[in-house]
Amino acid sequence: MATKKKENVVPEIIDNVEALEAKMKAMREAQKKFATYTQEQVDKIFFEAAMAANKMRIPLAKMAVEETGRGLVEDKIIKNHYAAEYIYNKYKNDKTCGVIEEDKAYGIKKIAEPVGLVAAVIPTTNPTSTAIFKTLICLKTRNAIIISPHPAAKACTIAAAKVVLDAAVKAGAPEGIIGWIDVPSLELTTTVMKDADEILATGGPGMVKSAYSSGKPALGVGPGNTPVIIDDSADIKMAVNSIIHSKTFDNGMICASEQSVTVLDSIYDEVKKEFAYRGCYFLKKGEELDKVRKTIIINGALNNKIPGKSAYEIAKLAGVDVPKATKILIGEVESVDISEEFAHEKLSPVLAMYRAKTFDEALAKAEQLVADGGYGHTSSLYIHPSQTEKIEKHQQAMKTCRILINTPSSQGGIGDLYNFGLAPSLTLGCGSWGGNSVSENVGVKHLINIKTVAERRENMLWFRTPEKVYFKKGCMPVALDELGTVMHKKKAFIVTDSFLYKNGYVKPIEDKLDQMGIQHTCFFEVAPDPTLQCARRGVEQIRAFEPDTIIALGGGSAMDAGKIMWLMYEHPEAKFEDMAMDFMDIRKRVYTFPKMGEKAYFIAIPTSSGTGSEVTPFAIITDADTGVKWPITDYELMPNMAIVDVDNAMTAPKGLTSASGIDVMTHAIEAYVSIMATDFTDGLAMKAVKAVFDYLPSAYENGANDPIAREKMANASCMAGMAFANAFLGLNHSMAHKLGAFHHLPHGIANAVILTDVMRYNAAEVPTRMGTFSQYQYPHALARYAELGRFAGCKGKTDEEVFENFIAKLEELKEKIGIKKTIKDYGVDEKYFLDTLDDMTEQAFNDQCTGANPRYPLMSEMKEIYLKCYYGK
Repeated sequence: MATKKKENVVPEIIDNVEALEAKMKAMREAQKKFATYTQEQVDKIFFEAAMAANKMRIPLAKMAVEETGRGLVEDKIIKNHYAAEYIYNKYKNDKTCGVIEEDKAYGIKKIAEPVGLVAAVIPTTNPTSTAIFKTLICLKTRNAIIISPHPAAKACTIAAAKVVLDAAVKAGAPEGIIGWIDVPSLELTTTVMKDADEILATGGPGMVKSAYSSGKPALGVGPGNTPVIIDDSADIKMAVNSIIHSKTFDNGMICASEQSVTVLDSIYDEVKKEFAYRGCYFLKKGEELDKVRKTIIINGALNNKIPGKSAYEIAKLAGVDVPKATKILIGEVESVDISEEFAHEKLSPVLAMYRAKTFDEALAKAEQLVADGGYGHTSSLYIHPSQTEKIEKHQQAMKTCRILINTPSSQGGIGDLYNFGLAPSLTLGCGSWGGNSVSENVGVKHLINIKTVAERRENMLWFRTPEKVYFKKGCMPVALDELGTVMHKKKAFIVTDSFLYKNGYVKPIEDKLDQMGIQHTCFFEVAPDPTLQCARRGVEQIRAFEPDTIIALGGGSAMDAGKIMWLMYEHPEAKFEDMAMDFMDIRKRVYTFPKMGEKAYFIAIPTSSGTGSEVTPFAIITDADTGVKWPITDYELMPNMAIVDVDNAMTAPKGLTSASGIDVMTHAIEAYVSIMATDFTDGLAMKAVKAVFDYLPSAYENGANDPIAREKMANASCMAGMAFANAFLGLNHSMAHKLGAFHHLPHGIANAVILTDVMRYNAAEVPTRMGTFSQYQYPHALARYAELGRFAGCKGKTDEEVFENFIAKLEELKEKIGIKKTIKDYGVDEKYFLDTLDDMTEQAFNDQCTGANPRYPLMSEMKEIYLKCYYGK
């Protein structure tokens, strides 16, 4: 009876593609099991594997030298020891399983997952230490690793991997979690790289290029051609002996080892003398130098008989007679061009030495050497620590990912020996300069995928107002009393317009200041649309007067101008184009607004009931020369004190009362439906809406004859201002701003003629887009409008009915206060309106107010609203 062939049996010898694929399939199954292990299980395996590798450091070192014929047993013992001990010590406490980071307040959790099956290409230069390093970091990260050894170092590489595997399995790791190719070939190495999930590639440029061409994520190492500079301020003895210590370590086979040294002319002879004294041999110019040149590099490439051989062996191969104890062969050369053989990476105790007249010349040579064969790897500088300018110059010039100062580069580059913040590694990334994906020393973090779990969180919100808000008819002199009795102010600068100044509105302020002995002066040139030129004239007077208090009296224009003058007085260096930069979230804006209030305390006193500017962080200024409007927004511009005394607004004319009153309504409605509305702003907005309905008609019709209506409108304006100062506005204001800019409609009127159409647009239950803010969960502007309507007395069985009655009530209010029906009714020329429509639309879309709108608008939709509001229904 024939015996059935067992399925999924892994061949003992991996020497062909079929056997390799079976091996990798089995390893993937082992890795799936390994991926379920806890951190405690993994850490136990990591410890036992490191211990086992460390115990075998001497036998493995002997095997490596015996098999490859390269390097020194003693140094390979140190490398094996380093690969086990330093790697374990670095990562023993790192979290690599499950949740590795969590911030419950922000709702962020990071979870580590293994990448899967790692392909590791191991070089002949460091066959056992690199195998130990790569297998250990794969075990720490719950990855399987399959090794493709160099054909000339396969036995020692496999032996090192087997030591780690046996210890790992004994400690509980799945069988076969570490594997290798027994008979390496280009075909099998290519298969490994093609089928793995990630590649750890250490070797020559060709192999690294192959890894990056495999189509799989690769962590490769580019060639090193480490240039050293010895500055004339350096400790010569330390510099020379550090270089010898590094360059002779394992006969120069660490890729970070020095390949050239450039010495400043003034110390060149002294440096040369120290090298010679310490056992280095300077090749005689002419025949000796040429013989070594033609031995180390053949046809532009490194002679493969050179790496890891001693200086004596290399000299003998070249036919040059040197003492057997020679540490380094040094060739004094001039050219740093790639045509000079000594300018190449040599991976052996052979060193080029250059002379430079200046530090800049030395830098230029080092730059060229890096460019010709060492981009991204390592560079080195010996210098006195006080030479900070030169050190900075060096680090700016070197396109290398490791820049070592006063450090032997072999031991320094691999990390944790001469600088304990540089991660220990035997795979040194060279970044994009060296064609690598990483620019640091490779470690466990490069072998895990991190899943970030982000729970929805709402932003921390805020409610900001002036430090003090005083209100009630006749409160102004009482509030101003604090300037003398509490704050002990000395000088006050008043900003207003000519109408208010000539009609006596400033006199009560001046009288109070005189009573308290506070010096004062007044700037009364503010125009209805304040200009930068006007503000500059004002600030010239402010600087000459040097006040400790600024008082802005008037409507939005005077308060805006006052804020800008305050800003220019406190910070003459600030740029309007920077301060006016739009933001999506005021807390995350690119520009950091300068601190205000260092020179002057700012008081805002409104004389109209509309803008709410006395309690907002907004100001608009126009450059009369260019026509550019600068909308400035920041909480630093919030007045320190607001005084809302209706005596200052009692005689406002009907037109101003109408326009400013409906502006209050728009502020309150937009703040209520804003995506940034909060419980704190909602109450103010609701109260303001009801107050406008109840008191604006009488304030409009009766003016000063109804002081209660006037006072209620002043309060409503301030409340709506506080609401939108924190919740911001929306599309209504964005579009109104452009109607004012292009067609000179008064701001309140511009708001009014589009108000109900924008509301209908926002109230869509299935909008094209909705606004983006974490606390805005879904489109619900209709419900918000209905809430406002109910509070204002509108009835209805459904939100839709209440909303329609709310719209009707608004239209009735507009009619009572003389607001016309359409944009066209205000005499805006039809042709000019259509000619400017596209520009208006685009600029309105880009307006700062648009972002807080509950419905995110498309420009085509905005254009439709403009047209509808121009022609009417």
